[in-house]
Amino acid sequence: MITGGGTGGHLKVAQVFMNEFYKRGYKAIYIGSKNGQDKQWFEQERKLQKALFLDSKGVVNKNFWGKIKALFQIVKLALYCNEIFDKLKVTKVISVGGYSAAPATFGAIMTSGCKLYIHEQNSRMGKLNALTSYFATEVFSSYDINSRVRDYPVDAKFFDEARIRKNVKTIIFLGGSQGAKSINNFALKVASQLTSMGISIIHQTGKEDFARVSQKYQTMDIQADVFDFCNNIEQKMAKADFAVSRSGASTLWELSANALPTLFIPYPYAAQNHQYYNAEFLVNKGLAFVKTESELTQDFFFDCLKKDLAQMSKGLAESIMSDSIEVIVDIILNEKKQ
Repeated sequence: MITGGGTGGHLKVAQVFMNEFYKRGYKAIYIGSKNGQDKQWFEQERKLQKALFLDSKGVVNKNFWGKIKALFQIVKLALYCNEIFDKLKVTKVISVGGYSAAPATFGAIMTSGCKLYIHEQNSRMGKLNALTSYFATEVFSSYDINSRVRDYPVDAKFFDEARIRKNVKTIIFLGGSQGAKSINNFALKVASQLTSMGISIIHQTGKEDFARVSQKYQTMDIQADVFDFCNNIEQKMAKADFAVSRSGASTLWELSANALPTLFIPYPYAAQNHQYYNAEFLVNKGLAFVKTESELTQDFFFDCLKKDLAQMSKGLAESIMSDSIEVIVDIILNEKKQ
């Protein structure tokens, strides 16, 4: 059974687990929330045996009574999950984090004979994972040196499209499916100079800012590849030689798998500022650049384009293994020692 979600970062990892289990002849059960993006990802998914969506909600950013109400609901739903696990004879639960994971994760802890496995995507462990990790059989992390598999399960398509970058001919700006207005505005500021340098622009704006940004490019008479959301982002990345992006865990490791040098602009309101620390993990290895929104300048950006990107690209290609999901699932299914 796979649980977790709420946002794309968690759901992408859940999807990679689902695909690997399916490849091995297993149709997993998925438990998520009605209140995030979970349903649109998995409600019609044929690779799953069953998908359940519960009325679970996050506890963070609520007032005192809101937290009490949310915690009461989690306990209620955990008991419900406990009944489901007993009925369906669930023996292994994989949590990928997010508030969607809370009921099934606590349900797994309460179920006799059920083992809990956790995948933590971020450099700063989320509160749910930090609490439940004490009860887990195994915790997988890309950052924790104590993790048996210190890697991130990225879809194979990002590795398939990888190449070593040398010269910057195309830049991609990525704000995620929800968009990032600060990245959008920065892209528009540097667009004219990039065009004068012969550098093409690919730009993911997010749905809410798509019309405004598209109009701005038209006004500047710049032929940019502008889109709000797409299902083949790996192909967009493959065309680029440099990226400017948020540093959510899934995007960060997808860019790494694609060997694409990146200037990360962390989302400033991420829990525990984890996006900054995600990016810093690569920066400390000389494999990326990072600036907060308030620190970012055009001069720094253009200086990045003059660095030894070929060496950085090679380092990124070596920073993540393409078979990490296979190794993790080997451990979950067979509990092999490495």
